[in-house]
Amino acid sequence: MFPALVLLAGWLIPGAGHFLVGKWVRALLLFAAILTMYLTGLGLSGKIYTPNTGDLLDMLGFVGQLGTGLLYVLARFFGWGATSVINAMGDYGTKFLVVGGLLNIIAAVDAHSLANGRKASL
Repeated sequence: MFPALVLLAGWLIPGAGHFLVGKWVRALLLFAAILTMYLTGLGLSGKIYTPNTGDLLDMLGFVGQLGTGLLYVLARFFGWGATSVINAMGDYGTKFLVVGGLLNIIAAVDAHSLANGRKASL
């Protein structure tokens, strides 16, 4: 399996990179965890960041949320999530969305390391 393809698949769909390298249980756990975090964030009216603001924290939040791959694209396309945080629960929801994206980035890089042999497969 090509390591770059594993990295791209793992970023686009949470757990897909691990699925491609044969780690099906880990792939399922990652998919469930990241999807649950994302749905919780949306349920708490978390803010979906856009790339066109000049605020540094907004740009960092955008990069974190972009880490969820297709989930972020779907949220932007269908207008899910809030455009701004209006209560404390929305702020918690935003954190769930960002952390889910960061976890997916880490998982995709881990799958890439497994695919190219830099990390031992247990």
